[in-house]
Formats: sequence, structure tokens, C-alpha cells
Amino acid sequence: MTKTQGLRTGGQILVDQLKLQGVDRLFTVPGESFLAVLDALHGKDSIHTVVCRQEGGVTYMADADGKMTGRPGIAFVTRGPGATNASAGVHVAFQDSTPMILFIGGPDRRDKDREGFQEIDMPAFFAPVAKWAARIDDAARIPEYVARAFRTATAGRPGPVVLEIPEDMLRDEVEALDRPALPPIAQPPCAGAVGALFELLKDAASPVAIIGGADWCPKAGSYFATFAARYGIPVAAAFRRQDALANDCSVYAGQLGYGPNPKLQQRIREADLVIAVGARLGESTMDGYTLITPDHPDQILVHVHPDPNELDHVYRTDLPICADMGEFAEMLADWVDPDLVPFKAGAEAHGEWLEWSEPKPRDGVALDLGPCVKAMREALPANTIICNGAGNFSGWWHRYWHYGPQPTQLAPTSGTMGYGLPAAVAAAIRFKDRPVVCIAGDGDFLMNGQELATAAAEGADLMVVLVDNGAYGTIRMHQERDYPDRISATELAPGNPDFVKLAESFGGWGQRVETTDNFMAAFGEAKGRKGIRLLHCITDVEVITNATTLSALKAKG
Repeated sequence: MTKTQGLRTGGQILVDQLKLQGVDRLFTVPGESFLAVLDALHGKDSIHTVVCRQEGGVTYMADADGKMTGRPGIAFVTRGPGATNASAGVHVAFQDSTPMILFIGGPDRRDKDREGFQEIDMPAFFAPVAKWAARIDDAARIPEYVARAFRTATAGRPGPVVLEIPEDMLRDEVEALDRPALPPIAQPPCAGAVGALFELLKDAASPVAIIGGADWCPKAGSYFATFAARYGIPVAAAFRRQDALANDCSVYAGQLGYGPNPKLQQRIREADLVIAVGARLGESTMDGYTLITPDHPDQILVHVHPDPNELDHVYRTDLPICADMGEFAEMLADWVDPDLVPFKAGAEAHGEWLEWSEPKPRDGVALDLGPCVKAMREALPANTIICNGAGNFSGWWHRYWHYGPQPTQLAPTSGTMGYGLPAAVAAAIRFKDRPVVCIAGDGDFLMNGQELATAAAEGADLMVVLVDNGAYGTIRMHQERDYPDRISATELAPGNPDFVKLAESFGGWGQRVETTDNFMAAFGEAKGRKGIRLLHCITDVEVITNATTLSALKAKG
């Protein structure tokens, strides 16, 4: 039911709509272009305003919040450079299928198309990386636009919406009809299609499932685990979707993407039936579209996705099913077919993953990250939230960490750097009763290290494990493979700060770690503390990944 509340400024109308939509938190770097919104937020304890230090941190935090809640993460930034800084997080939300709404304060309407101060055509700029990008020119229509933004961000394949809000429009005083929040659209699965899936399973010799992605939720993970375990179907997680199913599930087979278990890759190649649920089967998950080819001869593909536009978009699909992930997984769990004989492959694949995820000591390595990850996973509870950006350092946790049910992994499938710390801040604010750990490389951390100030201001309780090899390690790896011994633009060591002192400058605690034994002691002390805790781990760039060295790469070349 809609209603008016007399004259209100556009800023007040906008804040009222956010409250009606159930928003309890937003992230921002303030700008003069949306002062009317900031004024409307004054004294409103129902919406927690998190003040960040750079607009990239704003949208990374909003993306992380959207991943954790399933509701749109809310971000506010100013025009021009504020918006372009924020675009990185919008791109993450688009590729990761995360619901988000970014509001951008814009120049006055009368100055449109004059290239005024910091003017950019925002709908045009964001159109390629947003589900919908628009500009609100009439304050009375704010409820309409906001309601559509929430619906668009959450319907089908979730993603980001961008709305430009001109400064003068926000100051207008008008009457407007509020619009109430509506429950998300849940597409029920077709019973006939699920029956067809079970018939395909009866004819299959080596089925495998690939899960995680758009619309995935704890409900989907729980029900899918019941289904897959009942019938012994190996379940692989799409790239950086390792919490899609609790890793202690008896048929969990590990993750795809960069550096997966070769035995899992071989299992995928030899599968005669592939059941992809939620995953887009993107470039990273599919190893450059080669693990399963888009036309996949000799393999049957069942693709389940909440957005019909994704089905048959890249991959030829033998059985497309458009459905809400939770509803689909629940129907699978409730569907008991006595004629389907359980497969042995699920338990075998889980055993292979357990072996792969058990670190083996590496001789001659002063700080061996494998045993460090194992010590962390044994000391921290299953609901610990691991946050990371991009870099080879993350591979140790992708391989050796055992993730609990969603949300326990916040990591961008888009491969962006600088994501881990903002995501950890958002997680520490959202889940104050759960351990939160940011895993970062030295180059990765410095892209958004200023958000330690946000963590300090919010009283966030989080740990940072900073892996410092003095290089942009991933690029150095590719460089040594393609251009051996011709190092160029990848060294960082001469300019890196004292990260311990940096943490201390924000009121935190830190310790330098140079050996595996040092790590064990430092981690034990950090675990017993609260607030910002940082372990500055000095590693050798020679040990470039959890599986190889630079010398080995050059020898292959």
C-alpha cells in the first residue's frame, strides 16, 4: 500500500525508501553532491552509515555485504572521480552476480551536458557493468526508481544497479507516494525437468556437479548436500565459491579455477553428465573454456540458473532449468528415486580432495605457508570468514583451507586486487560474533590498506595475514614463464612499508613473521587479542605458488 507523507526533500524521500526496503547499513565516502541524503540520515540509527576512506573500498564493502546477506549492498559516492573510483566494485558485483545498488550524487539538472564540474554521463559510463543504470530527474519518482532498483538487483541473476541522483533534485520538496518492499521473486523449478534430470542420472556412469554462483544461498547448499550425498555425486565448487557447500560434506570434491586438484580436473573431463547449478561456467572455472568446452561433445550438460538469459548463452545446454537455487535444491533433496543406485565416485572424490588439501612440508622454505594454513584451520571455528583479493598468495588458502557453509568465503571471482581488507571490514561489522581473517599480498593490501582506518573507526575485530614476497607475484610468475630472467615492473620490496608499524598507527597490533615457527607463535598471540591484528609474513618470491617455484617454471620454459 502506498502513501504520501506531505512535503519532503528528495533526500528524505530516498532515505525513507531505503528504510522501507529493509536497508540497515550503507557504505559511503561523503560528497557535496548528496548532502541532502546525509542530512536525512542524521540521527537515523536504523541505518548504520559506514564512512570509508576511498570509493573503491565503499563498493567492495557493499559487494561483500550483498554476498553475506543476499540483499543489495548499498553504496553512496559522489560524481566524477568518486564514481570512477567506485566502478571497480561495481564490476566485481556484476561478474560475481552480487546484488548491489550504487547511488551517485550528480551535478544540477540545469547544467546537464555542459561538462560541468566532475560531470560524466553516469548511465552511459556504467551501462556495460550494471544490470541497470539510470538518472532520477524527478524527486516524486524516487520511490518508483528505488523499488525498481531493488527488484532488478535481486531478480534472476543478481547484480549491481547504478542510480545517479542530481544534487538539486535531492533538495526539491515534493509529495511522493512511498512504495513498500516486495519479497524477492522465486522461480519454482519444473517438476518435469527435475524428473528428466533423475532419468539422466540413471543412464550416467560418471556424473559430476559444479555448484555456486548466482542466487546461491545457505538453503541451497544444505539441500544440495543432502541430494548429492544420498546419491554419491561428486560436487565441485566453481571458482571462489568454496563455501557453496560445507567442505566436510562426504561428496565435496574441491574447487575449480586456478590451481585445482589435477585429479578433480580429470574427473570433470571424463564425466558423461555435468550438472551445473548456479555457476555461469565462466572462463576461470572452466580453465579458459577448455575443461568443458562450450559444445562439450560426449558430455551431457544440465544447466540450472535463475536467469533464463544465461542458459545456452555460452554453453550448449542439453537440459536447461530456470529456477531459484534454494527452491531447486529443496526439490532435489525431497525427490527420492528408489531406482537410482548411488555412485561410489562421491566418496572417492572427497578422499582425493582431503589428500590434496593436506599440506606437505617443503624443504628449504623458511616460512612454509601450507602448515600455517593448517594450523589456522585447526585453531579457528568452521564459521570463520576468510576474505581475500587477487594474487598467488590466495592459492594456499584456496587449496588448504576447509570452508564452512556460506558465508565463509568472500573473494572476487573477477580477480580484482584490494578486495580482501574492505570485505573483512564489512564482515566484521556484519558478524561481530564470528572470526574474520583478511588474507592479502603486499601489493594487494596496499591497494586498499587505508580501510584499516574504517576498521578502527568501527571497532572492527579482524585479523590480517599479509604475505609479503616483495613483488606483484602473479605477474612475476607469468613474466618468468614467458620472458625468463627479464624482470620488469614487478618488484615491490624497496618501497614496501613496515606493515607492523602501519597496523600500530591505526591502533592495532602487529608482528613480523619470518619462519614457520614464528608464525605459529604469532598466530597464537593474535588469536588471543581483539581489534586489528596483523601478521606481516615475509616469504621468498622463489616459492611462487603452493605447487611450484620460479626456478621450476623457468626450467620448463
